[in-house]
Amino acid sequence: MKLVRNSFIALALILAGISPASADDYLIDTRGGHASINAKYKHIGISWLTGQFETFSGTFSYDPENISASSVNVEIDVTSLNSNHAERDVHITGDRYLNADNYPQSSFNSTRVVDNGNGAMTVYGTFRLHDVTKEIVIEAMAVGAGDDPWGGYRVGLEGSTTLDMRDFGYESFGPAHMVELALYLEGVKQ
Repeated sequence: MKLVRNSFIALALILAGISPASADDYLIDTRGGHASINAKYKHIGISWLTGQFETFSGTFSYDPENISASSVNVEIDVTSLNSNHAERDVHITGDRYLNADNYPQSSFNSTRVVDNGNGAMTVYGTFRLHDVTKEIVIEAMAVGAGDDPWGGYRVGLEGSTTLDMRDFGYESFGPAHMVELALYLEGVKQ
């Protein structure tokens, strides 16, 4: 009888819209320099050139007990690319490559997250670049979590993906056409 009563209580809570706790929300800490989006691509097929986007913002939701409830949304200022060489930055963000004057913003919005165990996850989502939106996959990992010295609580995530720039309408992006992105996101619990 007790089991039946508990089942009715559980059903009543579900019908009333009371659900188990959801993932916590985090603001990506770009102001404190605790997050970065890095790019790497092969220069004329010979060596790697690296850079990072200095201006971006975003949020993520994360629950280590229910990773599938996680999500991430990021906006990137494409004009903020810094490859440690000002002339190259102008060249890469110019009309021939990123065309940042006409397409200054890029974004990623997750659509689902798959828990791969031990903090590893596969994040599926839509990535918009050069006014083209495609689904991409980011392999990600929880790095750590805990209280910070400023009275907040933080979670760190890292992820990586490889983009074929032809998928985003770029016909001339070097011989390999591939750009590797590495993301390091530290979020402050909201």
